[in-house]
Amino acid sequence: MRTTHIPGTDLKPSVICLGTGGMGSSIEREASFAMLDALVAQGGNFLDSAKVYADWLPIERSSSEKTIGRWMKARKNRARIIVGTKGAHPDLKAMNIPRMSPQEIESDVDASLEHLQTDYIDLYWLHRDDPSRPAGEIIESLNVHIKAGKLRYIGCSNWRAERIRQAQAYASTHGLQGFCGDQMLWSLAAVNTAGMADKTLVAMDEPLRTYHTDSGMAAIPYSSQANGLFNKMAVGKLKESPATYRLPENEQRLARIRQLAAESGLSITQIALGYLTSQPFVTIPIVGCRNMEQLTDSLSAGDVVLSPAQVRYLETGQV
Repeated sequence: MRTTHIPGTDLKPSVICLGTGGMGSSIEREASFAMLDALVAQGGNFLDSAKVYADWLPIERSSSEKTIGRWMKARKNRARIIVGTKGAHPDLKAMNIPRMSPQEIESDVDASLEHLQTDYIDLYWLHRDDPSRPAGEIIESLNVHIKAGKLRYIGCSNWRAERIRQAQAYASTHGLQGFCGDQMLWSLAAVNTAGMADKTLVAMDEPLRTYHTDSGMAAIPYSSQANGLFNKMAVGKLKESPATYRLPENEQRLARIRQLAAESGLSITQIALGYLTSQPFVTIPIVGCRNMEQLTDSLSAGDVVLSPAQVRYLETGQV
């Protein structure tokens, strides 16, 4: 698998990031270890987790982070793995109440370090935003932990373009480290934002795309395969599209995927992920795989590069 470079850092992650939300919970420990081993065997080195994964289940809290920590300890490979994890997520029972105070950020950072059994986190993401809190205050809070050696680099997840601009401007003006990347809901599938049940999520939109294009900031999209939407549609296993993707445009995009697959010999998965890894700015899709078969399928896109014309065709139908 190819590697890339996140601008503004010395991080050289694999072009596909493995999401670990189910590890230690819906994916039991032995299977989780096997999937992590398989990622490394294929040249992968980039993991995405969060303190809150999978606290919605009646099991050990922060099971994803703890599983990664146990695996790295067992394999003695911490220095070779780029660990990304997220904090400052609202309480799951009160999603409308942000958790972005300096004290809450510090508590989450320290908890994640303990779970991961590490002294530092390579890339720490703020899981949500608190638009009522000045972006500069948030940057100041994170830089305290950078200076303490707990965090190497920072990023944001589910932030809108204007808020990212504010944070970056403050960091630049005050000689502080700003965000090196942004996580958003993004895939080849067109998104019906009105159908998104969780209104704290932010999907890629034109202002955000323009910001990434102009600034060169890396994008690390989650739900990068739209929960397998196109593969399910292609074999008739999708009785009804989830509300988030319930748009006629996605039927048209599937037709274009099939046409490109026939011409190129690429699979639906390779095209869907190749669409993201072939953007004009660094884009590293997060793949959330439930088993080894899905992981193998997703990692097969690790060397796929689509041309700008192919990317445009998938989006618009224009050749």
